[in-house]
Amino acid sequence: MNENQIEKRVSQIIELVNEAKKGDDQAFLELFQKYEIDIYRTAYLYVKNQDDALDVVQETAYRSFKKINTLKNPEFFKTWLIKITISCAIDLLRKQQKVIHLNPKYTDNIRSKDEDIPLSISLQELIETLNENEKQIVLLKYYYGYKLNEIADIVESPLGTVKSVLYRGLDKLRKKVQKDDVYEQ
Repeated sequence: MNENQIEKRVSQIIELVNEAKKGDDQAFLELFQKYEIDIYRTAYLYVKNQDDALDVVQETAYRSFKKINTLKNPEFFKTWLIKITISCAIDLLRKQQKVIHLNPKYTDNIRSKDEDIPLSISLQELIETLNENEKQIVLLKYYYGYKLNEIADIVESPLGTVKSVLYRGLDKLRKKVQKDDVYEQ
C-alpha cells in the first residue's frame, strides 16, 4: 500500500470508531469484522484449539463493544482489540486451570472428532516454553510486526522492559532450538 492508501484506511477506521462511539452498531460490526481473523489467530495461539479460540473471539467482541468509549486513539483500534483478545485468552486459560481433569488413564479412550493434530516440533511448541509476558511480546513483535514502542504501549510497560523481555525470550528460544538440535549449525 502506498502512503495515500494507508492514510485513507486510517481515516476510514477513525470515522468508523467515532460512529461506533456514538452508538452505531453497524459501524462497530464493520470495524470488528476487519480484524476478526487477526483476533482469531491471536486467540488460537494462546488457547490452542478452535472452540476456545472462537469463545475468545466472542468475548473480545462483547468486551470491545461495551468498552468502545474507552478507546482514546481511534487509529489504534486494532492494537486495542488485540490487547483485549490477549486479556480474554489469558482469562480463559486461568479459568481452565481451575477445572479438575479426569485421571489420564481414563482419558486415553476419549477422542474428539475435531481434535487438533499435534506436530512433532513446531514454532507453537517452542513459544509455549516462554512465560506469558515473553510470549506476548514475541508474538506482538514477530507475528504481528509491531514496533517495540508500540508493544510498550500495548503491554503498558517501559520500552527498556519490553526490550529486555523480548531479548530474554529470544535467548530462551535460541537455547531450546540448539538443545533440541532443531537445525544444523
